[in-house]
Amino acid sequence: MRPVTLRTRYGTALVVSGPSGTGKTSVCKKLLGRDESLHFSVSCTTRPARQGEEDGKDYYFLSRDEFTQRIREGAFIEFAEVHGNYYGTLRREVEQYVLNGEDVLLDIDVQGAREIRNEIFNTVLGYCTVYAYVGPPSFDEMERRLRGRGTDDEEVIARRLENAVNELKAWREYDYMVINDDLDEAVANLNSILKAAQFMTARYSVSPWQQNSEE
Repeated sequence: MRPVTLRTRYGTALVVSGPSGTGKTSVCKKLLGRDESLHFSVSCTTRPARQGEEDGKDYYFLSRDEFTQRIREGAFIEFAEVHGNYYGTLRREVEQYVLNGEDVLLDIDVQGAREIRNEIFNTVLGYCTVYAYVGPPSFDEMERRLRGRGTDDEEVIARRLENAVNELKAWREYDYMVINDDLDEAVANLNSILKAAQFMTARYSVSPWQQNSEE
């Protein structure tokens, strides 16, 4: 675990959510590609690794016993059981970086973002977290993208669209919204949000002029 040192300036945790078909993951990956200093929060899961996936890069692959032990230890800032497997975000994957003045990107669904917001409310990490919603240019375009993947059958697509209807209603819960009509523009807009957040007064633990003051 990284040592945490007191700094004048904290980092930013950028939580990004959006329904399937909005291109949220593509936007996040491209943002990470243009900013090498941005840390990606790797989630934990109890599902088996798929071909080509790497432990510690795509997920932390844990046994069910290991995952539940971490739940008891309070290691997660959010977790859920989906289709028989656990998924969760480790507090250390976010907090230690933010307290050390580094920025963190979290690709999280709407329910997970709600849990994070509740868990870190009125904490230093909470003050240093901003929430961005990636939305589609239209519902029809979102459906077209889902079908264009060619990886899901009609039943799965119908379920994703049904979930999307509910998730689209959550946009007001976020600080910012990025409409992904053009990928490069969406990435640029999300990057602007991150850069603006870096200048918020909440990022400073003390005065930038007098580090030992208690202003």
